[in-house]
Amino acid sequence: MAFPGAFSDEPLTPAGRLFLQPQTNVVIHCIAHGKNPIDIDTVKSAVRSSLMVQHPRFCSLLVRDKNGFEHWRRTHLNIDQHVIVINNRLDKSGNFLHESQGISIEVGEEDDEAAVNQYVADLSVSSPLSTDKPLWELHILMAHKCIVFRIHHALGDGISLMSMLMASCRRTDDADELPRMVPEKSPEFKGGKGRDWFWLFGVVWGFLKMVWFTLIFVMEFGVRSLLVCDRKTVITGGDGVELWPRKLATARFLLEDMKAVKQAIPNTTINDVLFGVVSSGLSRYLDHRTPNALHEGLRMTGVAMVNLRAQPGLQDLSKLMMGNLEARWGNKFGVILLPVYYHKDGNNPLEYLKRAKAMVDRKKHSLEAYFSYRIGDLVMSLLGPKYACLLNYKLLCNTTFTISNLIGPLEEITLAGNPISSIKVNTSSVPQAITMHMLSYAGRAEMQILVAKDIIPDPEFLAKCFEDALFEMKEAAIGTNKP
Repeated sequence: MAFPGAFSDEPLTPAGRLFLQPQTNVVIHCIAHGKNPIDIDTVKSAVRSSLMVQHPRFCSLLVRDKNGFEHWRRTHLNIDQHVIVINNRLDKSGNFLHESQGISIEVGEEDDEAAVNQYVADLSVSSPLSTDKPLWELHILMAHKCIVFRIHHALGDGISLMSMLMASCRRTDDADELPRMVPEKSPEFKGGKGRDWFWLFGVVWGFLKMVWFTLIFVMEFGVRSLLVCDRKTVITGGDGVELWPRKLATARFLLEDMKAVKQAIPNTTINDVLFGVVSSGLSRYLDHRTPNALHEGLRMTGVAMVNLRAQPGLQDLSKLMMGNLEARWGNKFGVILLPVYYHKDGNNPLEYLKRAKAMVDRKKHSLEAYFSYRIGDLVMSLLGPKYACLLNYKLLCNTTFTISNLIGPLEEITLAGNPISSIKVNTSSVPQAITMHMLSYAGRAEMQILVAKDIIPDPEFLAKCFEDALFEMKEAAIGTNKP
């Protein structure tokens, strides 16, 4: 039941309208595996008392006025409509097992995860969220001790939604404490000493580099969105591929290993390492699928999400709820194009990292992410959601993969009193045949790899290619750092 008299309707943001178009209708999935059996009443009680249901987005219906413009309209929230309980066990194909089968068959941890992954993969294609209730759901897979959060991208981006989820969790080692977020970086204030002509030259040179790289990358962004596409390979998607069946696999990394690789090259970040791993892993996979069929240096373009808020990582929810300008709720991200290049095995593993770092450094010196956000906003405002959707869809059709990386809680957490063994995120399908989303949690990082299974039938092998790539980089880094 809506309350049109008590609250005025609130128009959607341009990004929110984009994510509601048929071709770009995106749902964010967050998979939380518990260590103990799930108590449904406890979960419902935790949801009712959480900050999530106090946020207007989570208790509002999507409505359209007579001119077709979308608005949020506050409504009474019925938790039971949003909590979907699955009692039967799933097999690795995502099919339900009969009760007798579920009891008699001993299921290993890998099979258990494969079953949940396939369940989510099926949701990513065939199950849009219903608009007769607020656009979120909780799927509780009782036999797998797992909760799947399904939240529409129109409600917010990964930063907003993960921050909301973390506000409902507590630390395992202290039940009264919220999960520890990444500490804000204190600004470094340098004195006036040494600010001579060399300092001034550095500032001017940095500004010129920013202008140059911004101009180059924004022009490339426009051309790639409208005209130029990647060369076809065995991992290329395209128009209509978002409707094809999906498979989901997980690549696992240790943050210690990624940090060890960082030490090999000065000023390297985890994002640089991840980008290098993806470049190496895709080359390995293509060598496996099409040996000696591709020329050296073949380009494959990735679309990477960039948080535009001043604070990196998860946000303080109180600032998001109050509309703090530096930590705004909603979809506050831009995109950048990150090309990777095919190279045959046998190269020094750290060469992938060096190339990745060089490219990411150039992107950091540009305002590509900011301009991509403003371009989308401008197209939506001037031409409407149809053309904004067309531009975004064309960009995804012309590129090979999407990738994102989110910093999660630093220590293990509990949800509704249940210790969480792992947290993973992904989104519903897009025209690309590969999407990759990595989330760190308590010293580990897990990357969900969603693929169109008719194009990439073996995502588990692709995940192993990424894991092997990091292992070889670590071995090479250890050799480099030896005195």
